[in-house]
Amino acid sequence: MAIGNLWQKRSKPTISFEFYPGRDEQAAQKLDATIDNLLELQPDFVSVTFGAGGSTRKGSYELVKKLKQEKKQLVLPYLAAFGLNPEDLLAIIDSYLALDISDIFCVRGDQPKDLEGFQPHPRALAHASDLLAFVSRRYACHLGAACYPEGHFEAENKEKDMQYLKLKVANGAKWTISQFCFDMELFYGFVDRCRAMDIKVPILTGIMPIHSLKLLENLAKFCGASIPSFLRAELAILPAADKQAILDFGIAFAVEQCRQLLRRGVAGLHFYTMNRSQTVIAIIKQLQAEGHL
Repeated sequence: MAIGNLWQKRSKPTISFEFYPGRDEQAAQKLDATIDNLLELQPDFVSVTFGAGGSTRKGSYELVKKLKQEKKQLVLPYLAAFGLNPEDLLAIIDSYLALDISDIFCVRGDQPKDLEGFQPHPRALAHASDLLAFVSRRYACHLGAACYPEGHFEAENKEKDMQYLKLKVANGAKWTISQFCFDMELFYGFVDRCRAMDIKVPILTGIMPIHSLKLLENLAKFCGASIPSFLRAELAILPAADKQAILDFGIAFAVEQCRQLLRRGVAGLHFYTMNRSQTVIAIIKQLQAEGHL
């Protein structure tokens, strides 16, 4: 089974989790426990990120291999093109194909911030759409791409960003996973604009549980996602030092997001786990208890 085939004649949404390689041995051990906990929920697939400039190339490969071979999961490896030699991209793809991986998630990637002296290769691909075309011309993989309900923060405007998304689909993307978005009306409007532009591929909704106020602010700033005023107002009521209260609020907020999305018939929920399991488990179990999943 390929991820790209999951939505054919499927009556229920997919559930998927994103992981990233641990930065050190302690983080790797915590990730192992997180993975074991979350796999008990029987996700449809799991994804593994790819660090900027190939910074986690080895770690990403090892995590993909573990999830595929040891954990028997359907795995979606990210591939970020920024700054990399096209020959390196081919070698990375070949290494995944050797693991019997048939799906690749193509993103541009970001400028590395912690690789001193990093210089982009002169033949590096400039855009995710370029990477999609590069891969689709050479391989029979099922390719996915990112989409941005609020528009990519580097895009000239939302209209231009939608044109880029349509180009991604034209260049081989068979489904998309959205950046997280806390305002569901913005997300619904985005989906409506996609369909109006004849972008018909499945759109999975990215869900980012709120773990802490600091992490929320940092992630929103880094990813170019907004924190709507109604969410800020609700968070302002909570005691800033009460970590459990904030965690509980984050779970309840995400559950309500998911309820709305599932009622709307969303293709799938993709959880950005941040390599943590507690909140995601609580969210999914609540949705299951209510009969939404």
